Amino acid sequence: MTEIMTGKTALVTAAGAGIGRASAQKLAALGANVIATDIDGDAVADLANGNHRITAHRLDVLDAEAVAALVADNPGIDILVNCAGWVHDGTILDCDEEVWDRSFALNAKALFRLTKAVIPGMREKGAGSIVNIASIVSSEKGAPRRFAYGASKAAIIGMTKSIAADFVKEGIRCNAICPGTVQSPSLEDRLRATGDFDKALAAFKDRQPMGRLGTPEEIAEMVAYLASDMAGFTTGQAFAIDGGWSI
Repeated sequence: MTEIMTGKTALVTAAGAGIGRASAQKLAALGANVIATDIDGDAVADLANGNHRITAHRLDVLDAEAVAALVADNPGIDILVNCAGWVHDGTILDCDEEVWDRSFALNAKALFRLTKAVIPGMREKGAGSIVNIASIVSSEKGAPRRFAYGASKAAIIGMTKSIAADFVKEGIRCNAICPGTVQSPSLEDRLRATGDFDKALAAFKDRQPMGRLGTPEEIAEMVAYLASDMAGFTTGQAFAIDGGWSI
């Protein structure tokens, strides 16, 4: 495999599982030095075990001081992949202020915090790529019982376009990926919480026109493309990878 990212340093959040883990593995396979972070320190330690290109750091993205310290200790980040997020199941009537605040804290404010921390280093280099994991359930599409989630993921798309516009002349690109339903441990937890795992899984598959869920590795391929110089003329875009759900 061509190591097109040799010499690049990438910071990936929520790298312990799912899209974050697959993205960290893909970037490392392409030659990047990956700073893999997750609130689950054991999960990222396992990811880094045996891979000299991945270093593991326990990070709570809600801890502003911890975020600032990590970026200060790792200057010169070329690629930022914002994967941390949370899904609340409910309508506006099920959403109290605590749920609203948690949704925006994890899905939007953490992204704001990390991106603001790394951009000064990217400006010094005159280059950088930021990849934000949004969702097709956002400003792109509504879905039942995803009120707070959809609103907070829509905020990611808005931030992506704003960041891209502000720094396009400084060599910094910012794009978003909008996945459909993707296999992950967190999805499996939500399916089990319904009380009927198989029925819930079938319902998720049925809403995907392709009749199946996406895989983290499929999303990671787009992460790698947008992070790389191959996407050097691409910024401010939101890419749907949703199995045709938004057709």
